[in-house]
Amino acid sequence: MPRVSRSPALRLYGLFTRLAQPLLRRKLRKRAKAEPGYAHAVAERFGVYDPALQIRDACWVHAVSLGETRAAAILIAELRRQLPGVPILLTHGTATGREEGAKLLQEGDVQVWQPWDTPKAVAAFLDRFRPRIGVLMETEVWPELTAACAQRGIPLTLANARLSEKSLAKAERWSSLARPAYASLAAVWAQSEADAHRLVSLGAKLGGVFGNLKFDAQPDARQLVHAQALRARLPKPVVVFASSRDGEEAMLLDALRHFWTTAPSSDDFGPAAAADGNPGRPRGERARHLPRLRACDVQWLIVPRHPQRFDAVAELIAQRGFACVRRSTAEGAPEGEEIWLGDSLGEMALYYGLSEAALLGGSFAPLGGQNLIEAAACACPIVMGPSTFNFAEAAELAIAAGGALRVDDMMKAVVHALSLVADKGRCAAMSQAALGFAGSHRGAAERTAAAILALGQSVPDPEPVALAEGSDTTAASADPSLAARTEPPLQTSSLAPEPMTEPMAQPGTVVASASNTVPPTGHAPGERAEPVFDPEAPLGVPEERRG
Repeated sequence: MPRVSRSPALRLYGLFTRLAQPLLRRKLRKRAKAEPGYAHAVAERFGVYDPALQIRDACWVHAVSLGETRAAAILIAELRRQLPGVPILLTHGTATGREEGAKLLQEGDVQVWQPWDTPKAVAAFLDRFRPRIGVLMETEVWPELTAACAQRGIPLTLANARLSEKSLAKAERWSSLARPAYASLAAVWAQSEADAHRLVSLGAKLGGVFGNLKFDAQPDARQLVHAQALRARLPKPVVVFASSRDGEEAMLLDALRHFWTTAPSSDDFGPAAAADGNPGRPRGERARHLPRLRACDVQWLIVPRHPQRFDAVAELIAQRGFACVRRSTAEGAPEGEEIWLGDSLGEMALYYGLSEAALLGGSFAPLGGQNLIEAAACACPIVMGPSTFNFAEAAELAIAAGGALRVDDMMKAVVHALSLVADKGRCAAMSQAALGFAGSHRGAAERTAAAILALGQSVPDPEPVALAEGSDTTAASADPSLAARTEPPLQTSSLAPEPMTEPMAQPGTVVASASNTVPPTGHAPGERAEPVFDPEAPLGVPEERRG
């Protein structure tokens, strides 16, 4: 069995991640107080799995959080369209990602936590599930994970890939880890030419520039219909602050207080980039006939990006002297409250459908912005701040199409939102431009799925790997109390001859038809089973799952 040496940088990194495990456990316990999902199946993060979780030769998709999971949902749907019944192994890093990912599972799929990036946990994960191909969503490149996949001959790819200038600079500072990690990826499929250039500069193998998967998302039609019905009954027009981040809600509340009883003057506008050269406000005779709205003439809706912050944002609104009602406690369309708090998940189409305009969260603090494509797909004009490096190309395309405008700060964002609401004609034009922008960039899902399946079909039978002396190969010592336990030998199977048919039994991890009983999380992997692949078999589907 060939031995694979590890670079000094990777050895040092592996030591650091091993020593950091107690800190990770403490962090998970702390986060579980606000989000109980973090307390679920913690042992999986360290390579300890329930024996009932069985899958072989699957397409493994890693989506760290909620946004990546929603993009993964688009890709998985297209994979299933091109290859019905393809087995999916789904991993996540956050509780919201895992909760959303549970909705994607079908019979025979498996969902577990992403392994913590130590040699033991990663080896246990890969040798336990033996994916045929791995697909990391957007940015999730981990040194141990990429190295271990390369050692085992598992093609690991980066889909919907993006890399900002800031992230590139950080990667270059840690080039002894980043360059080997990116170079070991079998392929990256970039969102834009700029992303591709930065990825290639780190040694990544560019498989194509396919665009952004999120353009292929379809808003929930039922939510949009419901929104239109509610909208007709509301006494005030709605403006949503979508996916707000920590610190940004305070900016908005300060701006609202400033303009609560006084309409903005012409001096308050300042410049704003727009597609057609319009500086962002009506001019001349038309401007004089438009109503001058105050902040109190609009219903403001705040939707925080992270659910663990719902309570804190509600407290902040009250502290700033605003009356607030929460979506979770309101019946129908609330009236009379100054601020609405959208404290629910999976209802962004409803919120956008209610709104005349959307302020883009994450763009008013230096955080790179959140996904603006979903707002555009709901025909909601977008007002964004200066920081959009996470969606740089999409932001510029939306501005160029006339569906969005950029402002310098939150004060000007409120001013321009009030201007949009007052100017019905301009608001309608931006709404249609946003919808057209969202619809004109589709196709990334089809291209990406086809590339994944083609690469999966070309996978040779990898040689078993022995790590260099001193490297751990099991996850037992991740938790000393589990070290003495052993696991029954794994049943080897190729894609078609011996499919796994036993349903899993973990909520969020189990097949859709399984019970909600949580099984014990015990049994550390014992001796590593060697990967078994059929070199002649494509990434295929067990017979009982074929339609």
